[in-house]
Amino acid sequence: MYEKLVSYASKQLELNPEEITRESTFESLGIDSLDVVEMIMDLESELGVELEMEDQKISTFGELAEFIESKLN
Repeated sequence: MYEKLVSYASKQLELNPEEITRESTFESLGIDSLDVVEMIMDLESELGVELEMEDQKISTFGELAEFIESKLN
């Protein structure tokens, strides 16, 4: 899942994949909350799963990957 997130961010958000680590925060990469919402919506469509993010405190790529994986299991 982490690799899928990096691929998405590099294509859709025009980020260098080499700059993205599991510890990278969205803020440190210039990703705003609207970008995160759009990414989540795209992933929901692609994966066929609903990702309720309201009560989640997710700020890094690694945390988001773990959250999505938990919803897929």
